[in-house]
Amino acid sequence: METLRGADIVARTLEALGVTRIFTLSGNHIMPVFDALLDTGIAVVHVRHEAACVHMADAWGRLTGEVGVALVTGGQGHTNGAAALFTALAAESPVLLLSGHAGVGEIGRGAFQEMEQAAIARPTTKASWTATSTAGLGADLARAFRIAREGRPGPVHLSLPVDLLERAIPAATVRIPGPEAAAARPAEPAPDLVGDLLGAIARAERPLLLCGPALCDASGREAMAALEERLGLPVLGMESPRGVNDPALGAFAEVLARADLLVLLAKPLDFTLRFGDAPAVAPDCRFAIVDPDSVLLARAPAARLAVSGIAEPRPTLAALAGRATALPRHAAWYREARAAIAHRPPAWADLQGNGRLHPVELCRAVDGFLAGHPEATLICDGGEIGQWPQALVRSGRRLINGVSGTIGAAIPFALAAALQRPGAPVVAVMGDGTFGFHMAEFDTAVRHGIPFVAVVGNDARWNAEHQIQLRSYGPERTRHCDLLPTRYDAVVQALGGFGALVTEAAALPAALEAAHASGLPACVNVMIESVPAPAIRRPG
Repeated sequence: METLRGADIVARTLEALGVTRIFTLSGNHIMPVFDALLDTGIAVVHVRHEAACVHMADAWGRLTGEVGVALVTGGQGHTNGAAALFTALAAESPVLLLSGHAGVGEIGRGAFQEMEQAAIARPTTKASWTATSTAGLGADLARAFRIAREGRPGPVHLSLPVDLLERAIPAATVRIPGPEAAAARPAEPAPDLVGDLLGAIARAERPLLLCGPALCDASGREAMAALEERLGLPVLGMESPRGVNDPALGAFAEVLARADLLVLLAKPLDFTLRFGDAPAVAPDCRFAIVDPDSVLLARAPAARLAVSGIAEPRPTLAALAGRATALPRHAAWYREARAAIAHRPPAWADLQGNGRLHPVELCRAVDGFLAGHPEATLICDGGEIGQWPQALVRSGRRLINGVSGTIGAAIPFALAAALQRPGAPVVAVMGDGTFGFHMAEFDTAVRHGIPFVAVVGNDARWNAEHQIQLRSYGPERTRHCDLLPTRYDAVVQALGGFGALVTEAAALPAALEAAHASGLPACVNVMIESVPAPAIRRPG
């Protein structure tokens, strides 16, 4: 009689659900799954730290809309991976963290690496649980996939007890679920809701439409642009922890303060909008909120709520675009808003560093490189340095650390982006602090033949915290945030990649081209001035 191990059910179900690649780090509890994956077409990317697995799955989910899958072992492997879930949760990224687990039959008896893994992951996931039967593993996975993509996307965790993975059951009793079992059930907007939204927009003098992080992927931005063209009004995505001071949005704070209606499409009313409080938002500004999460509808003051409804943002965008028409009286407001958002200080055009490169000089070179590679991906990470390319570098596809504000994911993000679009350049701009989190993943990139270019803005300090010290405590109390001017390029060379040190702006374009031409994982280590992140305000 043919039998299937639980590990075989896991591997076959993942393949049936469309998974083509898993990001993983091996460990005792998950070796049965490693074995079972050999009989599938799923590629395995074996990394050096469990958090990197989750960051890679996060990037995969954001770039593709598919569920990115990370597989780690139990105990400390699980806690290492779970630490990265908050970044995915804040970015509304569909991720599944699969963790090995102590055997069901040993729980409570002091099993190897026994801990309450589901409880640990629960605060940073949409759902978190431990499988309880071998026969139910397929259904567990299908449920996890559906939850990760349905409503507001986000991470899900499932622990896999090792004895369930090793146990064999009759194959005839196993049903491997297909994509239909994991299909999300989209909440379409009611026709009356769409009409109410358009009515509120028509009555407003200065409406502004804001979309949440899940819509900041390529297809979401296309949908936002289509709606903006039909409405003749600004439709913006917000995915930065800088919120109203997001440098990618120019002088957005000016626009926000003048709006008399904020239409929030799956955009939480939170710290990024200063909670809707004055003076960031006018005290008489009204809100129209459409969200798949009913809890978020209640955040706006009832007296200022013009419209609210439960629906998912993508069908809502499409429904609005299908019925929207531009009103001539909004034309001046649209021009005003777009001019503010496009504003960049004229002084930046000729800005140069004093002894080291200014971040603007670094960005000019990266922007010039990407102009010749329109299919490229830009990744921005880091406290202060990560903000400059968001303001100045143009790219058709980008990833940032996201609303969580957590730094350190850039290198794992870059690996996933390069795997997802083979042959297209990936340029990850990060600080030297960020580089230190996952520099060992250059070993992963070399082993798997994954080329990308890390551009490290090296100012030899944790600059975001240094700037806080300067502002809050004064220059005489700037302590403990210094790093060494380390040759990160030499580190990458030692791991088998390409490295270049840049100390002059004129040398950076050639270094970027050489890094890309090498076909290797590359580090361009750029010695930069230690300056604050850009704060874009127009004079007057």
